[in-house]
Amino acid sequence: MKQTNKVAKITKTESILDILSSPSAKKQFALALPKHLSPDRFVRIAITSINKNPLLLKCTKESLISCLIDCSQLGLEPDGRKVHLIPYGNKCTMIIDYKGLVDLARRSGELSDIHADVVGENDTFEYSYGTNSKLVHIPNLKGRGKIIAAYSFVKMKDGSSSFEIMSVEEIIAIRERSKAKNSGPWVSDWSEMAKKTV
Repeated sequence: MKQTNKVAKITKTESILDILSSPSAKKQFALALPKHLSPDRFVRIAITSINKNPLLLKCTKESLISCLIDCSQLGLEPDGRKVHLIPYGNKCTMIIDYKGLVDLARRSGELSDIHADVVGENDTFEYSYGTNSKLVHIPNLKGRGKIIAAYSFVKMKDGSSSFEIMSVEEIIAIRERSKAKNSGPWVSDWSEMAKKTV
């Protein structure tokens, strides 16, 4: 029985890999990808992501290909850093990491700076809202302690700037509403998801 499952898995893997490596798939990705990404590189990264997460092989081919087409349209590689491919039962879902959101925001041409970070209890962290708003964060390199907050900062090309701050409790409340709260990047990359959330 175990041998049958292994053979079935290999067959399914090969068919997904065959689909992704086919000239027609590469052509579809090429039509959607921005000029800075080649279809060959995109397919290699997609195959690597699938090989790293065997649960993706249990997803329908249609849902997996759909997520990859969405990634290509956004010009983001499904590398587990900017975009995560997450299996929910037999459906693949694309989750854009905060680094992916930053990449998209930078490409808009409207920003001169953007940053997000988590705040440790031992860091120096000061902020105030209002007419004299300010944000100061100095990480403690000797040991940041447990995370107490996250923030994001953006500076526009016109010189205006803005920032948002969220407590760990606020971030957890948002995570609790996610269908992936107990899997994927909320488990493997909590800090990155906190940055994305804020």
